[in-house]
Amino acid sequence: MSTPNGFPQHSGTCVTQSTEGGAVQDLHAKKAGKAAKKEAGGNGVLTFEDPPSVGTSLNETLKLLPDELKANMKIKSVTPRPPRKPRLERAVSLDEKSWRRWRRFRTSQESLTDPNETSSSNSSLQEASLSPPVRGRASPCHRCCQQNSLHSSPDASEASPMGKSRGGTSDLGKRASEISSAFGGLLRGKAFAGGKPRLSQIMPAQPLPPMELNVASHTLRTANRIDSDYMDYRHYSQHKFGRVSSSLSDTRLHGNGMVYDNCSTDSMKSTFSLLNPIRSKDVRSRSYLEGSLLANGALLGAEELSKYFPDRNIGIFVATWNMQGQKELPVNLDDFLLPTDPDYAQDMYVIGVQEGCPDRREWEIRLQETLGPHYVMLYSAAHGVLYMSVFIRRDLIWFCSEVEYATVTTRIVSQIKTKGALGICFTFFGTSFLFITSHFTSGDSKVNERKLDYNKTIQALTLPKNVPDTNPYRSSSSDVTTRFDEVFWFGDFNFRLNKDRETVDSILNQNPETDMSKLLAYDQLTSEMSRGSIFKGFQEADIHFRPSYKFDIGKDSYDTTSKQRTPSYTDRVVYRSRYKDDIHAVKYSSCPVIKTSDHRPVFALFRVKVRPGRDNIPLAAGQFDRDLYLIGIKRRITRELQKRQEQKDQKSSSVCSIS
Repeated sequence: MSTPNGFPQHSGTCVTQSTEGGAVQDLHAKKAGKAAKKEAGGNGVLTFEDPPSVGTSLNETLKLLPDELKANMKIKSVTPRPPRKPRLERAVSLDEKSWRRWRRFRTSQESLTDPNETSSSNSSLQEASLSPPVRGRASPCHRCCQQNSLHSSPDASEASPMGKSRGGTSDLGKRASEISSAFGGLLRGKAFAGGKPRLSQIMPAQPLPPMELNVASHTLRTANRIDSDYMDYRHYSQHKFGRVSSSLSDTRLHGNGMVYDNCSTDSMKSTFSLLNPIRSKDVRSRSYLEGSLLANGALLGAEELSKYFPDRNIGIFVATWNMQGQKELPVNLDDFLLPTDPDYAQDMYVIGVQEGCPDRREWEIRLQETLGPHYVMLYSAAHGVLYMSVFIRRDLIWFCSEVEYATVTTRIVSQIKTKGALGICFTFFGTSFLFITSHFTSGDSKVNERKLDYNKTIQALTLPKNVPDTNPYRSSSSDVTTRFDEVFWFGDFNFRLNKDRETVDSILNQNPETDMSKLLAYDQLTSEMSRGSIFKGFQEADIHFRPSYKFDIGKDSYDTTSKQRTPSYTDRVVYRSRYKDDIHAVKYSSCPVIKTSDHRPVFALFRVKVRPGRDNIPLAAGQFDRDLYLIGIKRRITRELQKRQEQKDQKSSSVCSIS
């Protein structure tokens, strides 16, 4: 038998490594040679008298092929076939770049099968150095050659020998391309040990996988890091953000059967996004008012908490201010709510007011205008002229429970409730918070009355109501402060300094601004807390500011009236926690810039540890005061436009000076 080009079958030499059965291989070789002579004798086709051995140089065979073909046969010029048109029914998800790469690959395949391009292939093969022949005997192996070199050419299996085919010389170009592919298959099979062919592999060893019907664009795919080739995603995220989100990791996505391949998870999880994919079963089982009891993926669980707060600490701003019932509000509240010392704003703002302004709504609008669009008012309550407002970052409102409040009146005689307490409580993730603002009895010598106000407040404040206690085993029915994890109590406690005005003035004039230890030695509240008669279990940060009471309105001087009241630390912020070291005081100071009242505002910054919770509590479901938010933002924009207009007017106006 002979190949379509007239060569014996062993011209595409298949080398076997075993030495056993060598005689049988020689016998097959001789028979194949004789058969080739008989078939090609009458056709004038070039044949080999003897089958080439393994030691025959490949370069000589390649050189011999073109010369013999020119001498014995007439070769018709063959026009190269254009590249096949791509099938567009599966090209919907391919972008322009991948389409060009695929087009280039098909063009290179066609160029290798072009008979006019065989010379370049031969020249590159001639330059390759070949190793000595392999030990053992070579035998023609038609099946091996056909599988290794001609499996990609469907015409090769159907073609007949040249003497019997119609128009034998017309198909010569096709036969030459098949010989070229046969040599390529030989090189891919590594028949020559140590050879270094320069031709790249034309066809893949395995069939190409089907194209994926993924509609994600190239830009969207490159913006994500969930593919398996981004093995350093966890390390990169930890270095970039200081944390790694454990919610629905890549291995869990694939292991749980959520996705079937890497590409289908594109655009589900981004390095620069805090949003994680949500399982369908989580959506089905969750009630957005009372949550879900899922162990994994809970709204208030550890995964969500770690995503928003990697160190599980939040920043809380707590402030108290006795406004003295003044109608006039400060022009600017930035120095009060947004002090320049900390670099970042806090996550939660709680402001308590005693003897508040007549227009409570106007006060809340001013707070919203100052805090800006990043914050929303979660809740506000009032008890007479006691006001409390709770603002929180707008992306954290989903992790709050329903907000509850209660009030206590300590002065029953007065029709206007000026003395008493107002408490607001809610749960944030798994940590319960209680905020109390109070106005105790005034008077230098009425320490016992103030202690009675405290005792009445902790007993009569009925909180919580519907929100469950996070740790009922450590709660007491006689003390409301024991029923919450974190408690902040602030207000005008009216505790004074047990010293005359002259002594206090001399200490203030002698000591620097930050050393107030001599004054605090006469402080009534510090003395009572050390005895344990009031604010049991509470702490207070170190005081390094001047007394917040009593000032002349609009001035920095203390009371210059005939009463000559002694300056005192009446406005305070104290705190307690169920767990040790949960609350860390960052800053404790006053705001001397605001001078519209005889009290200076006092504020404190805290870092509070938050624990994960379960979704078995009634959630606020994103509730906030939308009307207040819109009014505050509109005012903020109007204020900015007015400033710009004033700056333009100043630039356009000209001032003439006459000397």
